[in-house]
Amino acid sequence: MNKKKITLSIKIQLSILILSTIFIIVCIFSSSFADWYTSNIFPIWINTYGRFTSLFPFSFGEKLIFVGLILLGLLLVVFIYLLFSLIVFLFRKNKDRKFHIPVFIQKYLRFISWVLTIIYLVMNLNCFSLYQCSQMDCNHSYTLEELTLLRDHIVNKLNAYAVTFERDSSGNIIYTGDMESEAKKAMQKLDGLFERMDGYQVTPKTLDNSVFMSQQYMQGYYFPFSMEANINGLMSISNKPFTMCHELSHTRGYIFEDEANLIGFMACINSDDPFFQYSGYISVLNYVNNAFYKSVDIDTYRSHVEVSDLVWYDDQFLTEEAWDYVNSHSFISTETIKSAADTFVDTTLKVNGVEEGKLSYNHVVDLLITYHDYND
Repeated sequence: MNKKKITLSIKIQLSILILSTIFIIVCIFSSSFADWYTSNIFPIWINTYGRFTSLFPFSFGEKLIFVGLILLGLLLVVFIYLLFSLIVFLFRKNKDRKFHIPVFIQKYLRFISWVLTIIYLVMNLNCFSLYQCSQMDCNHSYTLEELTLLRDHIVNKLNAYAVTFERDSSGNIIYTGDMESEAKKAMQKLDGLFERMDGYQVTPKTLDNSVFMSQQYMQGYYFPFSMEANINGLMSISNKPFTMCHELSHTRGYIFEDEANLIGFMACINSDDPFFQYSGYISVLNYVNNAFYKSVDIDTYRSHVEVSDLVWYDDQFLTEEAWDYVNSHSFISTETIKSAADTFVDTTLKVNGVEEGKLSYNHVVDLLITYHDYND
């Protein structure tokens, strides 16, 4: 009886799958190992692969997703063909010959298996392992006085900044600087305040297909398989500097959303660009203001400095014009996409050990009170 030999390709694939699985298991059971990996090995991918994808003026990861969808569509066609062929084979009268899969389909399935193997490896190296790192120490039991000081400080800063910017006829801020370069410089200035900030910073990219992103109410994405920080090009301009810095923090190994919020905020307010500073304060306004609102009675809330209408306008996710564009270019309703996206993000966070899911974003208030000097 002839036994088929395991090919070298299959042996390599199995080795990658086994080693990758061992790697993520070790990370799960040892946060110190995950910390070591993120500080010493993870930066290698930034300085090599991240440097390579930054050469492209477009989002390399977005193009990979497009290619992936094509491959998925072809895979569906292959399965339909195989199913149809199997049914024909089972019902034919002459069954002397064995069921045969065409060579070109065998090669395609092997290719897909390699693609899935690489995705599994990359996601473990560039995403799942980061969730096993130690989290920042912070003050989880702040006082109402501390919260009040922080809230009023942020509102006063925003109200003062809002009236200083040039605006178009619709009231939107006009920004003429190089936002991508400023975001990278702002992140580099955090070297010494946070770990892993030195070295090469990838270039933040604006996604071409921001309609689908807007329907998810997402401001940015970190693509682990391309080491890129991507932002929503349709969102209000005031959100963009912070979002760039937030997503860049993921490329430095800070995968938890509350920590990325803090780092994005700190990068913006320490920037030399007033618009970046404004964006940083806007990014945390709702978190802090909502926490304060829930902590006091309505009269106390109203007795404190009021957020100006101009700030509230700049704080919106999308302008009315942008929403009109999104709704006119959507194939599926925004409500359906938003609900599915919320479930996906919440589930993904919980699977990776973030028990509170999307609610963990609110922990940025704890981190702000711990790390930000709001008495300046």
